[in-house]
Amino acid sequence: MALRIRELREDHDLKQTDLAKALCVSQATYSRYESGKMTIPHQLLCALADYYHTSVDYLLGRTDCLEPYPPRVLTAPKI
Repeated sequence: MALRIRELREDHDLKQTDLAKALCVSQATYSRYESGKMTIPHQLLCALADYYHTSVDYLLGRTDCLEPYPPRVLTAPKI
């Protein structure tokens, strides 16, 4: 996962400080996420997936498909 988030950041020509600011964490904390020294909380993992328009599964290395899943459409129950 750490390699994926680093590659995405570099592919988007961003600095760690840019992502840290977007996630409301310090640059040092973001650096620890990227180096694998610290686990990314699930809320921030979801925020990163949204930021890069990809899926959490892609960030976790569970798929190589960069495209996000289609959004779920919630329908009201039939009465």
